[in-house]
Amino acid sequence: MTNDVRTVTEAGFEDWQRALCTGFLREPVLTAEQLEARRRQFVPGRLLGGYEDGRCVATFRSFAQEITAVGGRPVPANAVSNVTVSPTHRRRGLLTRMMRRDLAAARERGDVVATLIAAEYPIYGRFGFGPATWTTEWTVEVPRAGLDPRWSGPGDGGRIDLVDGEDVRKLGPELHERVRRAQPGAVSRGELWWQVNTGAVPFGRNWTEPFYAVHRSASGEVEGLVSYRADDTWEGKQPLQTADVDWLIAATPAAERALWHFLCSIDWITRVKSGWRGPDDLLPLLLPDPRAARVTAHADWLWVRVLDVVRALEARTYEGAGALVLDVVDADGPAGGRFRLEASPDGASCTPAAGATADLTLPVAELGTVWLGDESLVRLAALGRVREEREGAARKADALLRTSGRPWCPDLF
Repeated sequence: MTNDVRTVTEAGFEDWQRALCTGFLREPVLTAEQLEARRRQFVPGRLLGGYEDGRCVATFRSFAQEITAVGGRPVPANAVSNVTVSPTHRRRGLLTRMMRRDLAAARERGDVVATLIAAEYPIYGRFGFGPATWTTEWTVEVPRAGLDPRWSGPGDGGRIDLVDGEDVRKLGPELHERVRRAQPGAVSRGELWWQVNTGAVPFGRNWTEPFYAVHRSASGEVEGLVSYRADDTWEGKQPLQTADVDWLIAATPAAERALWHFLCSIDWITRVKSGWRGPDDLLPLLLPDPRAARVTAHADWLWVRVLDVVRALEARTYEGAGALVLDVVDADGPAGGRFRLEASPDGASCTPAAGATADLTLPVAELGTVWLGDESLVRLAALGRVREEREGAARKADALLRTSGRPWCPDLF
């Protein structure tokens, strides 16, 4: 039997969806309504399938995305998602063929980086992806937090109101644009994101409507939104309910503080699960007793694969000034070569420098890891993942590339 990789047509979309569900261990048969909803993700040329004797046994999807670089510039990205191989067809090279084909097309389109959220850590490093952001989840024990139980709203003239999904679809996109432009690692959200995450488009079988709350400043401007759910736990006639946050976005620290305080002040709620947050999120230190916020998960999140070194390094800003020659290793990939980076707070230039002596040699995956400013090249050198060609080059690179705030991607895609 032979297998091949090819572009999925609209006629083959249902078979591709079945293979996708199979690969993710979900019920493989979708309702007609769900299948129609998922057809909205179909973009000609951006779905790939691995086939054997006409049956789809592997899936791969990419789509256009913008990611915010350090400093706030939006960068065109090739977002990779829906990657599966059926358990009967593992270790046959299907993923490698799909990935290489997609990354070549992304480079041809002019995408600067490729992005993904890795379900499993070991898979994507061999394709040049590196973990560039991390995420943390906290569980807040409300009775221990030390917050004023009589709190009834922000004291700065702002207010919090409950809204519905239709309101969120109207208010959310503009607020999210403001938030993501200020957050390195944040990615764009299309209209479909808001429809799926407010139940207007039925992707899942068992949608349950969450609660939504909006924070408005004293002037009436929308500055924050949260989606949350609650369970129904009681013991001995005492409420022990948990508020589980789907997502929370805030354009100002005041809005963020007010929304967390609101969640912790809801009657019957004794525990708040934060959902996935940035690793340096304000949440624990917003509480009078930060120990009431316990870390319940911490993991890599957004992975980045640099496709164009020059544009990637010129797109971001730098807090210090200096120059580096980087020898980027990208076997059979588009990003290999030697590059001179000259940067300062006023701007940066990156040019090919084939004849120059390198300061650092690093695989393209490690360049993706440090591009958003989170990881230390000194640490990577100690791990043997980066090699100093000049003594002290890793420390010099850290002073140039690392950022004061950590990058974060609020989205799963």
